[in-house]
Amino acid sequence: MPVAFTYRSPLAVVCSLFGEIRRKKVADYVLVPGGSISTDTWNRLTNRNEYPDGEYLGGKYWKYIAAGLEKRGHRVCAPTLKDENVNNLSDHIDQVCSMILTADLKNVILVGHSYGGMVVTGVADRMPERIEMLVYLDADFPDPGQSLFDILEAAGFNPVEVVEGDPVAYTEKLFYNPENLKPLSKAYIVCTESEFRPATDLMVQQIDFDDRNWNYFELPTNHFPQATMPDELTELFLGFEKLRGFQGNETR
Repeated sequence: MPVAFTYRSPLAVVCSLFGEIRRKKVADYVLVPGGSISTDTWNRLTNRNEYPDGEYLGGKYWKYIAAGLEKRGHRVCAPTLKDENVNNLSDHIDQVCSMILTADLKNVILVGHSYGGMVVTGVADRMPERIEMLVYLDADFPDPGQSLFDILEAAGFNPVEVVEGDPVAYTEKLFYNPENLKPLSKAYIVCTESEFRPATDLMVQQIDFDDRNWNYFELPTNHFPQATMPDELTELFLGFEKLRGFQGNETR
């Protein structure tokens, strides 16, 4: 088990751990959502009536994080994944890969939240040359051949009780080559008050944090820090940028 860093200032923690900036590049951020959060849930978590009830946000739930990163001069893409009840995991991986290629994103800090961890794992397997860092935010990090439902079951959940509808994306098994991900810098962020803590604890147990390419962090919040701790989450992401030797305002 890794030694947990209790929440102080994520930027200070990262900088103290990894030292001085060695390179100067500009990071592109790709923020991949999990299952789409409802506007009802978002309004409740933020204590603001920002959206009418009965709708779903998709990639919009990254809006505060994206705004903070863009203010520092970064390009940010936060796609809304295609309907998971109609499109499978491979479709979502195709969608994000196509977006990265179309926008010609490079030096990507690729973030997956919740189910989005499945997607970013598949994306990094296909195009590791464009990925600078993988970040799993309270997310699923599958072994080769696992589906999201496999992970939930292994963590003691009944998937049909946890997930609404009949999402084909959550039952597709992801096959990938771990060697493609091995050289990449990676971080796992646990939301300590998440209702999915048994699943994230399982992910942490499976990760080899003795590998210098893996780093571990905690945020004292529920499964949606985008709503409850947006400033702290943005600061943490910018800390990863410093870790990897980027400079946000530098010309490409």
